[in-house]
Amino acid sequence: MKLKSIRRIAAKILNTGISKVWIDSSQAAKAREAITAEDVRELVKKGIVKKKRPSFQSKGRARVLKAQKRKGRKKGFGKRKGKAKARMRKKETWTKRVRALRRKWKELKKQESLEGKEFSKAYRLIKGNYFKGRKQLEEFIKTGK
Repeated sequence: MKLKSIRRIAAKILNTGISKVWIDSSQAAKAREAITAEDVRELVKKGIVKKKRPSFQSKGRARVLKAQKRKGRKKGFGKRKGKAKARMRKKETWTKRVRALRRKWKELKKQESLEGKEFSKAYRLIKGNYFKGRKQLEEFIKTGK
């Protein structure tokens, strides 16, 4: 029997594609003697015909890309899909901002020797989402609005 036919029968037996069947080239003559599917099963048992292992997608490039993203690269406007709300929840962004502002508020409270009322007012305004960022908070305390 032709090797092509043996490959086809073996693919059915091994439950794989024709291209994933390997036949030992040194024992090809023995493989040609097989006539029935039972003979092909015996060749599989002997190891003359084997199933090739699947070829996987390499993760090397993906790992490099992930490392770059961890550094903060590749996150520009061209790489973004979806709105800011879809990329990070509203509450998460608020929490991050508030925590940063409260840290800055504590630092300023230690540095500046201003009235306590202004600082307590600023603290309440932080909670009320009045400030966009830390710079705005600094300006508010320095000018003493």
